[in-house]
Amino acid sequence: MAKSNKTSKPTDKHPKKIVLAYSGGLDTSVILPWLKHRYPGVKLVAFAAELGQGDELSGIEKKAKASGADEVIVKDLRKEFAEQYCFPLLRAHAVYETDYLLGTSIARPLIAKHQVMVAKQTKADAVGHGATGKGNDQVRFELTYQALNPKLQIISPWKDHVFIDDGLTDRETAIDYAKAHKIPIDQTKKKIYSRDRNLWHISHEGAEIEDPANEPKWSDCLTMSVPVEKAPNKPRVVAVEFKKGNPIAIDGKKLPGHEIIATLNKIGGAHAVGQTVLTENRLVGMKSRGVYETPGGTILYEAHKALEQLCLERDLYHHKLQLAHRYAELVYNGQWFHPLREAMQAFMDHANQVVTGTVKVKLYKGRALAISADSPTSLYDTELASFAMDGYDITAARGFIDLFGLPMKVRGLKHKPKI
Repeated sequence: MAKSNKTSKPTDKHPKKIVLAYSGGLDTSVILPWLKHRYPGVKLVAFAAELGQGDELSGIEKKAKASGADEVIVKDLRKEFAEQYCFPLLRAHAVYETDYLLGTSIARPLIAKHQVMVAKQTKADAVGHGATGKGNDQVRFELTYQALNPKLQIISPWKDHVFIDDGLTDRETAIDYAKAHKIPIDQTKKKIYSRDRNLWHISHEGAEIEDPANEPKWSDCLTMSVPVEKAPNKPRVVAVEFKKGNPIAIDGKKLPGHEIIATLNKIGGAHAVGQTVLTENRLVGMKSRGVYETPGGTILYEAHKALEQLCLERDLYHHKLQLAHRYAELVYNGQWFHPLREAMQAFMDHANQVVTGTVKVKLYKGRALAISADSPTSLYDTELASFAMDGYDITAARGFIDLFGLPMKVRGLKHKPKI
């Protein structure tokens, strides 16, 4: 039987009730009234996750209902976010493309998971998001929906041909749409940064940042931290205590996970810690440029690294470093609920069973530097590491080097390399 050359079109099935990931920002604000137009009679549940956005959720219920929501559900997920998402990421010590501590990437699966839960609670048959067809977030949301409830219809307006036909093609046209429909928004065409903020970080994209030839306008975009020129001239030392890879106390004071991150954000931000400018490779193919602020996360990563260096056996540590690169890719690509990430997490968590102790981190002019580390599970032997030869058979090194270097010696004899 010959195969058809026709390509299938996205389904236009009419959903009865949609749970929309709602932030109160420009994209999701214009989507609410548009969905009412797109699907007459549809019920809209605006779901907002409190992840440490500061005052961004202030008045969000009123705003959502003014924009067309029939129901608004807000959940405070800060503790879960910190302890079940950020801290596993920290234990893996995952960094995407050497600079990005995955602040947006790690939040999306949590939001999407609770959307699926709210859909079950409200008997909704669809979930939706405001991510565009060019970004990574569309993948992160939709992979999570598929993993946790593949029967839910996925509504993605920025990939809907009707949305585009209605003239909604970029942030400028979205602002025009919002004004025409009297939707309350904070953005203007002069203040056009696209931001994503949570407990772990804030990202800034758009405006002058989009051009790699431009230096970002630090005084305009920085939110969680000060420009390095305005950081104090006196350094600050902060002590972070860990138990099995998880931070449990700051300067001797035990705190829940979300308060640890919030406390370090305040301390680190005052010293311009955790700022990076990154031109990254998006999953969907193009490069993009953004400014990221991750003050608390940067301090935690520096402290955690110092403890791992102290406590992990060499081969285990080296292999963990290799796996961290792949783990970061999985998180960046929205595969938090992928079985590979879950299996790798078991490895990371097992390795972290010995990562216990206290690290002092010095903060100064944008730098976070671990200056001391102490651990009851340390593998550091002061006598072995010293220059003294007592208790160490120096003659064993001769035979070790002969055997270790034998393949190179044989090659040198046979091939007589040019020098």
